[in-house]
Amino acid sequence: MSTPISTISIIGAGGMATAIADRSVKAGHVVEVIGRDQSKAQAFADKLGAGATTGTYGAVPKGDIVILAVPYGSAASVVADFGAALGGKVIIDIANPIAPDLSGLVSPNGSSGAQETAKGLPAGAHVVKAFNTLFGPVLAKGGRLDAFIAGDDGEAKARVAAFLGSLGLRPLDIGALHMAQTLESLGLLMIGLAKNGAGTFDIAMHVDIGLAR
Repeated sequence: MSTPISTISIIGAGGMATAIADRSVKAGHVVEVIGRDQSKAQAFADKLGAGATTGTYGAVPKGDIVILAVPYGSAASVVADFGAALGGKVIIDIANPIAPDLSGLVSPNGSSGAQETAKGLPAGAHVVKAFNTLFGPVLAKGGRLDAFIAGDDGEAKARVAAFLGSLGLRPLDIGALHMAQTLESLGLLMIGLAKNGAGTFDIAMHVDIGLAR
């Protein structure tokens, strides 16, 4: 079953935002770009083409799915800036709360970046963790990749899974939002592997299902 064309709002304009936006427009979605710097957001939308638009920072995003494509250190302030405007939205949190020296995670002990972000959201908004184990350059290549998701709301996860599937990704549900702690640790693992054992960010994690003997 095909996924209906929808509007996807992206807050941010970095490498991951660009890769996700590009795959989204190629899948037939309309992308709304939102950023503090309106001129940069407009340039981003113009480069995307395919009917991409810009939204007003802090106003209600047009998309039912809003991708929070900002660093973890900025996530809380961005959520606060939007406030009630995010009510009822499905928020995809892609950030990895990793220390600059890669010594570990900087989210509070026993919590995840996604859970901390969720605390600042208005009623009716649901966070789903996704994309954080993927690298932008690999995502931009357009291949079929495994995309892990975690969240507390079943309907929100189903919508994110359908969106990921429309991008040519394979969504893999690992459970409730507390499992974002594990996903963020995997994000740290992937960065460590890229910088050390692999020596390149041209890597992706793949799960083989049904091969156990």
